[in-house]
Amino acid sequence: MRGREFSVLMGPSLLVMFGLLVVPLVRTIQWSFENVQYGSPGDFVGLSNYAHALTDPRFGRALVFTLLLTVIVTAVILVLGYLIAIGMNGLGRLRPIILGAMLVAYVLPTIVGAVSFSWLFDQNFGGAVNYVIHAITGQDVLWFTETWANRVMIIAHTVWHMLPFSMLMILAGLQGVPNELREAAKIDGANTPKTHFYIIIPTIRGVLGFVCLITIMDVLRTFDNLIALSPQADAIGNESIMLYVFDSAFRDGAQQLGLGSAINVLSILLIIICLFPFIRGLLKEAKAKA
Repeated sequence: MRGREFSVLMGPSLLVMFGLLVVPLVRTIQWSFENVQYGSPGDFVGLSNYAHALTDPRFGRALVFTLLLTVIVTAVILVLGYLIAIGMNGLGRLRPIILGAMLVAYVLPTIVGAVSFSWLFDQNFGGAVNYVIHAITGQDVLWFTETWANRVMIIAHTVWHMLPFSMLMILAGLQGVPNELREAAKIDGANTPKTHFYIIIPTIRGVLGFVCLITIMDVLRTFDNLIALSPQADAIGNESIMLYVFDSAFRDGAQQLGLGSAINVLSILLIIICLFPFIRGLLKEAKAKA
């Protein structure tokens, strides 16, 4: 492809990416060192916004909750996604139907899915989960006001929403495992668990690494589902970093764009730190295959 044709085809995409990614990032970094009010230029304050964020107990609680949510959801999605993909890989004609039904949870807008999911736990809308628990134990769980009950609900929704995509990726990886490897393992006397641990999982570790990378990146950016699932997130300690940014910069007339920008920069650094091992592993595997 000639250079002129490349410029014509890629130019618009690069221009859009520059306008939607590079410019906001540069402005965010700039604002993180300023005291910014709406409609007026910012005043340089150095590292004051970063000092405020790092010494704010609310930021510490949001950081702990976000990391806890990320670790639990990633582990659950990897295990469940692998087990469901194994079952899906053995299905025949029913596979497209079941896959289509599962993908509904993923393609739904997050806030729509979160509102619908919350109805399962909200007595005002029937609360099917509450009804079952009350019928078995005779007790009612306060899903929206108790810290750990609310965390269980948030984790359940996040897994429900993200599991179909992860399962689909793992299923694609499983279909790429040569049958010769399975047959060789069976001939050598390997049972089913050993075949999975020593043959299949090492073969698809690149896919599993990619699933981990995408899951961690998405969970660290948890925001809109908390609007429906945890309306008292700050009060009960279930506020994510992104929700903290929104509250600091926009909600209730808070004009702290500088503080919100500083937290955003810290969040980007956190995401890079969490994803670095997986990105390095994927790059090493790509070089080895090359």
